[in-house]
Amino acid sequence: MEDDGGRRTVLGHGGDRVKLNVGGKLFETTVSTLRSGGPDSLLSVLSYRNSDDPVFIDRDPEIFSALLALLRSNRLPSTAKRFSNQELIDEAVYYGIESQLRSALAPSQLSGIDASLFSTIRPSSDGVVTDFNAVDSDGSVWVAHGGQVSVYDWSLTHTETIRTHLDYISSIRKVGPDLAGVASEFESGLHFYNLANGRRVGSVEWTDPSDPRIYKARVHAVVDSPDSVFAAFECQHRENCVLSIDKSTMKAISELGRQSGNSAKSTVVGKLTFLPEINALVGVSVTAGAFGYAGYVRLWDSRSGDVVWETNEPGSGRSSRFGDSFADVDFDRGDLTMFKICSKSGDLAVADLRKLSEDPWVYLEEKNPCMRHAGGGTSSLIHCYRQQVFVGRGGGLEVWSRMVEKGSDVERERVLHEGLYRRNYMDKLEDAGRGIIKKIEGAGNRLFVTREDAEGIEVWQSSQFSGAVLNLKNGIQACLIIYIRGRPLTVAFDALFVFMTMVARLLYHLVQGLRPFQLVLVRVEEEKKLLADGVE
Repeated sequence: MEDDGGRRTVLGHGGDRVKLNVGGKLFETTVSTLRSGGPDSLLSVLSYRNSDDPVFIDRDPEIFSALLALLRSNRLPSTAKRFSNQELIDEAVYYGIESQLRSALAPSQLSGIDASLFSTIRPSSDGVVTDFNAVDSDGSVWVAHGGQVSVYDWSLTHTETIRTHLDYISSIRKVGPDLAGVASEFESGLHFYNLANGRRVGSVEWTDPSDPRIYKARVHAVVDSPDSVFAAFECQHRENCVLSIDKSTMKAISELGRQSGNSAKSTVVGKLTFLPEINALVGVSVTAGAFGYAGYVRLWDSRSGDVVWETNEPGSGRSSRFGDSFADVDFDRGDLTMFKICSKSGDLAVADLRKLSEDPWVYLEEKNPCMRHAGGGTSSLIHCYRQQVFVGRGGGLEVWSRMVEKGSDVERERVLHEGLYRRNYMDKLEDAGRGIIKKIEGAGNRLFVTREDAEGIEVWQSSQFSGAVLNLKNGIQACLIIYIRGRPLTVAFDALFVFMTMVARLLYHLVQGLRPFQLVLVRVEEEKKLLADGVE
């Protein structure tokens, strides 16, 4: 008979068996299993052979056994742990089933309350990471270490390393498929490198023929949009601005927010964020001095360059919070919310980007008595990812998770209140001793963390077990909110869930530990029965 593509086959239906000889080992499976890898895969093509003799494939049989189990159940067997990810990927590419393997190796949905340190990315040379960019769209990580740039793909496998003309890269950003924008706080300009061939393909300097002070400007922050790259430049005389650079020509096209830099309200931007949902560019500047922290948050319309909203601290906000300026600010792009962490109290506050005003902040309250007061500090930073807020306080790492709330009124009005987020610690005491947290970024359902004077990038992720339990938790919690309608009970349940998770894990490991003893007892009973039968 013929299939839709006109190919001849003697295999009539999905239950027919196929024999394959892989590396001298015979495998027998079904047509449907082979074709589950997709119509373009090698195994799918082999299922149309017009012969009953097993076809020989000169590849590793042990890895093929794991990949065959993947096609059967959409999950890798425990035996796959004997092989590295790269070994599995190489074989999957050969058979044309890389997408199935990627789904199996991909981490589960990141849940901060159940995440743990999974691995560490360590560049082979200049191991202290100076900056990195984690890309959520493909899960890759672009790492700057010294004057080099290394790329790690979705499986955290090293793919390439290039050497730039810079001795120290302080800012890096992926701006194209093989294009990186890099800059140094010790040298001027923003430079673009093609990682496919290691060549510099362009550079942008901030210049102004009418102002001789504008020369040798250094870059402090970089971000990109689909069409542009935005970079914050500062000259030696502290004059600064944000340049908009066209991606196609790699030329500066406009200036945003040029300012003198002679006060806290006009210092150079230290963090840039692009919000595509509202087509806005956000710049954050934080300075620390003898009298504490000061800074501003400024929103520009990326098309016109006009400032649409701005706040300065100290000098705005609630009177009771005066002098408690933010130490860091970040944005949840999904919910269009803005978070800040206060420099003195260590409190977190949230604001709705769609309802900005002179005082938009709602300060989150921690009602769990088990959580000690955090306090502020000079080493506090914040990062938002997947409706979670990750906070670094010195060397400690914590997460604020959003509570599940049902009800059309809440969803429609996007009400922010003090109890909307709950706080939990992510790390252990020994984790905090590895050094002060320098940067946090989330991508590909992983959390990437670097620490001062520590080599490599920590990779945090949740286990497969946590994803199922998290869904159960959200479902039960939603039912409690619907039927009980009491926020205090919701808070209590969140703390109870953490305790239940710990108990479940303890019982699991206890049962696993007792299993050998159970087998021994069964064997003893069997031998007793055999002896009794022999005596009779």
